[in-house]
Amino acid sequence: MIFSPPLPHDVSPRILPVFTPFAGCPNRCLYCAQQAQTGHAEQGLGIVFEQFERDLEKRFAGGGSPVELGFYGGTFTALPEQWIERFLLLAARYREQGMVCGVRCSTRPDAVSLPLLERLKALGLDTVELGIQTFDDAVLSKSLRGYAKDVAIEGCRIVQDAGMTLGIQLLPGLPGHTTAMFRDDVALACSLEPAFMRLYPCVVFKGTGLARLYERGEYTPWSLGAAVDACAEALRQTWKHGIRVIRMGIAHDVGVTDQILAGPMHPAFGSMVRGRALVPYILRRVDALKRAPKLLMAPQSVRGEFWGYKGECKSLYAASGLTTDKVQWWNAPFFCLL
Repeated sequence: MIFSPPLPHDVSPRILPVFTPFAGCPNRCLYCAQQAQTGHAEQGLGIVFEQFERDLEKRFAGGGSPVELGFYGGTFTALPEQWIERFLLLAARYREQGMVCGVRCSTRPDAVSLPLLERLKALGLDTVELGIQTFDDAVLSKSLRGYAKDVAIEGCRIVQDAGMTLGIQLLPGLPGHTTAMFRDDVALACSLEPAFMRLYPCVVFKGTGLARLYERGEYTPWSLGAAVDACAEALRQTWKHGIRVIRMGIAHDVGVTDQILAGPMHPAFGSMVRGRALVPYILRRVDALKRAPKLLMAPQSVRGEFWGYKGECKSLYAASGLTTDKVQWWNAPFFCLL
């Protein structure tokens, strides 16, 4: 039996991030701690622009490989339009010189319109990542997001109608958010056909409204195991729809983890999720044999995650007869099950 591996988690070019913490945001969401999450303090757009220009000049002088630029940390499409234009025109100048191969931004679904995105596309913006977080109205309200499900859906459609690449960011585990709600979120997100998704299980950052709820005992974050299992199920759904998940979990960086009070975080979170998601993907084929497997030739691309974090999935495979001595690795880009 020959079958392909699931989608790789990241095949995009290197992204050079430009952070504008809180810039353009209409309010502070319950869970938000952009300074901690980005590692950048809130500062004027003029300062951000000057640093952005210096970074590009340095990269161009050094002859580095082309990068995709990503505007993160605020609500890019809600910045004053003259600043949006300045950032995109500078990016376009280096794109003409072959140093920039794409431009993306992160924004809110209630901060996009078709006329605006058509103008930004003409200025060189290719990809829009929408911080949907959830499609559940009650959870959105508790999290102080300021929009409802229908706005989130319409925002996705506006991005696609503008001819741009759509990315969807989900934040499972917000106050009142259940794993069943997350399954519904993932199903709806997949139906909107984004090019990619990010899954960021909710953690509690110091100094946020969510931290105050947590300290009063009014909010309990998901456990690590629950978050991994929920994201593994979500990942399998995205594989079925051909949607790539390019990031899972909070980046485990010094300065970020120090600001987290609680929540499902682990330096190998993404690897743990992919390992657990791979098990039913493989065992479905094993079960189809209707006999004990003799050998599985597996591509090197999945070797690091196949057995799960610290081998936690070995027993699951062994229960179906796929023991470690029956798995071998090869350079072919597909599985062969005998």
